[in-house]
Amino acid sequence: MPATHEARDRRDRRNIRDTRDTRGFAFESALSKIARVLTGQYGVTVVFSPDGPRVEPGRIVIPDNELADGVERDVLIGYLDLLVARARHAALAELDALPSGIAATLAQVIDDRRVCGQLLDEYPGARWFIGRLREHAAKRVQARWPTLHWRDRLIWLVERTLWDEAPSRTEAIHSLLAALQASQDLLSDARNSRSTAQSIATARALVARVRALSAGNVNSMSFTADPVEDIDTETAASLSLFNDDDTPLPDQASAAAPPSDRSGGAQADNAVGMGQTLADAQAPSSPSAGEAGSIPTGSTRARLSIPLATEFDVVTDLTGQGDSATWRALRAEARADTAPLKQKLERALSADERIRWRREQERGEIDRTALARLVTSPGYRTPFRTQRAAKGRDVAVTLLIDRSGSMAGRKIELARLCATALCDALTQLSFDCEVLGYCSVESAPMKQLYERQLAGGADLRRYNRFVERLDLTIYKRFGAPDLSGIAQIDCGHENPDGEALAWAATRLADHQAERRILMVLSDGYPSTGDGDPQVLRHDLRERVAAIGKRGIELVGIGVLTDAVEDFYPHNVVVSRLAELPSTVFSVLSSMLLTR
Repeated sequence: MPATHEARDRRDRRNIRDTRDTRGFAFESALSKIARVLTGQYGVTVVFSPDGPRVEPGRIVIPDNELADGVERDVLIGYLDLLVARARHAALAELDALPSGIAATLAQVIDDRRVCGQLLDEYPGARWFIGRLREHAAKRVQARWPTLHWRDRLIWLVERTLWDEAPSRTEAIHSLLAALQASQDLLSDARNSRSTAQSIATARALVARVRALSAGNVNSMSFTADPVEDIDTETAASLSLFNDDDTPLPDQASAAAPPSDRSGGAQADNAVGMGQTLADAQAPSSPSAGEAGSIPTGSTRARLSIPLATEFDVVTDLTGQGDSATWRALRAEARADTAPLKQKLERALSADERIRWRREQERGEIDRTALARLVTSPGYRTPFRTQRAAKGRDVAVTLLIDRSGSMAGRKIELARLCATALCDALTQLSFDCEVLGYCSVESAPMKQLYERQLAGGADLRRYNRFVERLDLTIYKRFGAPDLSGIAQIDCGHENPDGEALAWAATRLADHQAERRILMVLSDGYPSTGDGDPQVLRHDLRERVAAIGKRGIELVGIGVLTDAVEDFYPHNVVVSRLAELPSTVFSVLSSMLLTR
């Protein structure tokens, strides 16, 4: 690389690290400058958008959730380096032409390693930032590891292998390591890839190799070394989710994304241990005494996610238990954002209040339609009428918040602000409301119960939550004037959406009101560390349908995700976090004004 270019590269990177404004124009401008230096193209710009990451002619798009999550500037620069490497050295049209699926994801992983190697040869200064990006990706995957599908874990270990990174203790699962061991020749081809076409061919060969392993068509002693974990069983469980053309089946559309790009899932304290044991226990196979926890495939699979036990579930009522000073500050911030919306709603509601007449009254104003009867019937004593307003505001509203680990950071902050804005406004407008939150977390007593049942040979195939208890929280209950508990909204671990939704709907149905509205804030697909994702998704769909039949008006709010479109007939996707409170308020206002 010419000395002038290398010096310019170092200077630009030093300047970007000194830039303080990572959310405004200055930061995007500095990133654009680096992009122009690296690509050698004048006019290239860098933008943050929810539809990234993407490389377009003259533009590089970085996901704005990276900013929202508060990642380091060095990580964002590493993200830029990766996308620039794609722009310079990858045949993007060939990658875009691939059908969505595991082969496409693996091809991208292999080609990313190839193009980054070329970029590092040309710009050694990028090595630090690519390294920071790799560390960031490893942390994200580690946090979501218990919720990842087997195929996503395999993709991640392939990625680690290509980058010469050793798997962590959590990631060292026998079946994954066995798959890598049996694919050493193909991994060597992946390391030596010289073109995008070669990367795609190697990815397809890897998928074919793993499918052959699952079908038992490859003779390798490594797959029978450990009788506890069956590579055929677990591989079949993961790859059965794909069609022959590598496209995901309808219920698995979101799972085809690589681990570093998927939203949803949550952190769990049990990084290893039960995570892999339960994955094996739930893999489809012929039930036997040694595999009592297995779940059958096909039409016999349960459509509802049934817990092994519910006595360990915890419901905590934090109504009125928040810090008053924190609550006042939160309320002031919320009112600043939504006060104009509240005033507009108040005017619309007042104008929309319907007036009805109560006739045949002994006092009030004269009812002209009763005058004739008053003349002809001397004993007639009720010729009056009185006004009455319709129950236009007899509406109960529940806000249910996903507290999974993926909501941590700016998402949960704005969810808290959103709940504050809604409850504060609804209370002032004489609507009754409730704020609930949900997650699941591993329970030691429930884990012991599961192990006893498994050791005793019990048939556990009908269950789909084995060691995690529900952690349900009431931040503000119906009828309570003190809203300070909302200030305590925080994150937990996993998100079994269906069960939590049923709990919230039951509470709402038991509340006396003319109308009932249930709003759900979620940032991804339902997930638990020990449950089958397919069952969890079927479960959520079934419960949404059942709630609709009960007359409850249900709406799903997607926080930086369109996953809600798969489950809620009435849904809204919020693509920019800052717009969450105002968007939710607008949606609720529209519902309140629709009779």
